[in-house]
Amino acid sequence: MSGFAARLAPEVTTLALCWRIVRADGVALGFTTHDRDLVVAGLRHASAPGMLPSAISSGDGLEVDTMEVAGALSAGSITAGDLGSGRYDGASVKVFMVDWAALEAGTLPLARGTLGEVARAASGAGGSFTAELRGPTAAFDALCIEVYSPECRAELGDRRCRVDLAPLTMRAAAIAQDGARLTVGGAGADLDRFAQGRCRAISGDNAGIDARIVSGGAGWIELFEPLPFAVAAGTRLELREGCDKRFATCSGRFANALNFRGEPHVPGGDLLTRFEIG
Repeated sequence: MSGFAARLAPEVTTLALCWRIVRADGVALGFTTHDRDLVVAGLRHASAPGMLPSAISSGDGLEVDTMEVAGALSAGSITAGDLGSGRYDGASVKVFMVDWAALEAGTLPLARGTLGEVARAASGAGGSFTAELRGPTAAFDALCIEVYSPECRAELGDRRCRVDLAPLTMRAAAIAQDGARLTVGGAGADLDRFAQGRCRAISGDNAGIDARIVSGGAGWIELFEPLPFAVAAGTRLELREGCDKRFATCSGRFANALNFRGEPHVPGGDLLTRFEIG
């Protein structure tokens, strides 16, 4: 910090802002306000698409710290298709300062968090976008209290469920697409066991995008919504079986009743409406 304080003292400085974005699929991108690319910590930080941050402020309270980043859509970095498909949803971001004349001096961290709402500007605005960066204190906005429910509150395969997902996950290939319905081969004849599961494309334009499976049948699966890009025949898919979160399914299908995270025998709100007319 003291080294950067000395670099801020002159009337003319050689400082630049940088930010590193890491998407959920592991892709890392770097950008800088400098007029040329900078290589920081082994990652090239591009001077395009000219991203500009809003004022950065932080405090010692529990208020949610947010800032905005504005930029231009570029085919070589951030594209309209990637934004629309949700590839940047929840991506981690680090904002820091560097001395572009002495990169060996290290970095000065300024802010970190995750990308919140990402919005594209109107078509007449030159293909630009704005993104909200939510700081670590944004986690305090989440409700952490669980309520009683007859269905399980865990997700299949998480640390509370503990079901091994390896035998429940398999590879398949897309044969045809009809909206949100995909005809697939290589995963067996009856695919109803994948209902409430997940489908992840591992090739093609949708590579890395994960979608929820609503239902399945004889050689087909129905997604909650169509994948953002057209699914070509031969696209490789990773299918993971799902769970309807009922106790009978947990016990009978997965033999996992000990880890069931629900209250199947607690009376529901409809108990008060049950009566007989004698």
